[in-house]
Amino acid sequence: MYALVDGNNFYVSCERVFRPSLQGRAVVVLSNNDGCAIARSNEAKELGIKMGAPWFQIKHLEDEAGLVALSANFTLYGDMSDRMMSLAAGLGPTQEVYSIDESFIGLDGVRGDLTERARKIRARINQWVGLPCGIGIAPTKTLAKLANHIAKTAERKPGSYPPDLAQVCNLAALPTSDLDAVLAATDVGEVWGVGPRIGKQLKAAGIHSVLDLRQLSASTVRANWSVVLERTVRELQGQPCIGLDDAPSAKQQIACTRSFGQAVTDELPLIEAVSEFASRAAFKLRKQSSLASEVLVFVRTSPFRDTPQYNRSIVVPLVRPTANTSELTAAAVQGLQHIYKPGFQFAKAGVMLLDLIPNNQHQAELVFNEPGVGVCSEGRERLMSAVDMINERFGRSTVHVASTGAERSVKEWAMKQERRTPAYTTSWSQVAVARA
Repeated sequence: MYALVDGNNFYVSCERVFRPSLQGRAVVVLSNNDGCAIARSNEAKELGIKMGAPWFQIKHLEDEAGLVALSANFTLYGDMSDRMMSLAAGLGPTQEVYSIDESFIGLDGVRGDLTERARKIRARINQWVGLPCGIGIAPTKTLAKLANHIAKTAERKPGSYPPDLAQVCNLAALPTSDLDAVLAATDVGEVWGVGPRIGKQLKAAGIHSVLDLRQLSASTVRANWSVVLERTVRELQGQPCIGLDDAPSAKQQIACTRSFGQAVTDELPLIEAVSEFASRAAFKLRKQSSLASEVLVFVRTSPFRDTPQYNRSIVVPLVRPTANTSELTAAAVQGLQHIYKPGFQFAKAGVMLLDLIPNNQHQAELVFNEPGVGVCSEGRERLMSAVDMINERFGRSTVHVASTGAERSVKEWAMKQERRTPAYTTSWSQVAVARA
């Protein structure tokens, strides 16, 4: 048995915890540089705002409908996610944090009424952290994901499903006839793993509901579509095919890319930006205990501006794999200097760390008459560990490489975040203050 705990309109809910005045109002959270809507309250959805809607297209709703738009505050959302996940873990013995707002919980061996247990955990999350969530329970992860969708839909749209499925939906507890009715009322496109293209093909073949898909034979699905969709059908039929991933596998690539708040033309701001991106990527690299063998750097102009276009990238191989910020940053800057051309208005740049290997694998070469060359430097590893500890405790970029230009307060390449709320939970200087 599995449960999926999923925060409702997560980014918006995090903002509402510290700004109760946003309750009942149409709210959207915007992407980097305040570009488009990446989270919407139910009230915003009722205004017809679609996920990914560009801000300039919906900005008029500020005056016409009282829409509130906020810049993304990922520091706040990440911390609130950690708090929610720690409480969700009390639902069962095993947990897989699937995304910032979703967590699968393994329920094997848990006794008693699972529905009631889930309701208590949901109430605890809401009371202790202030975040509303939906919980779906089922024998497989695909069904649990579907049950979570049903729980949220039944809460948001009363009458679409039986009322006792709102907030917490336990498909395993439903009689067969009721389960078939619920699946028949759910569009096939809501199934985890059925994308728009496959969904269109299924509907063209007369498969419109989840029940229609569930009743197909596995051999038919494999012959007409794919083994992946066959696995989905088997999961819908109650046969577990996707296990719980307690420890996420290490990434094969690590990237840090950003669009600039305004066009950048000079080389120095680009060096600062690329240095910052390389530093952040290096931190992520060490977090997963890996080393990088190559560094990719790219810059590009905006295809939406009527200006000369330029898009170049370069891969810089390293002498030996490393996770050292200084070495990775130096390689990134070297690559940038090779591909930079003046006279262009650059809109985006990024750094990718490639060909990753575990940090317990060491590559070295024999070099005569140079003691220490080719030997893993424990001193540098300790230095990077100390830097990470300082930055985690006192804030990112407290210790940084000089080429990031962190001492400059105004940076041409910085993102637009004019509507960002304070980091209420991670910065003492930004903690909310209640006044009498």
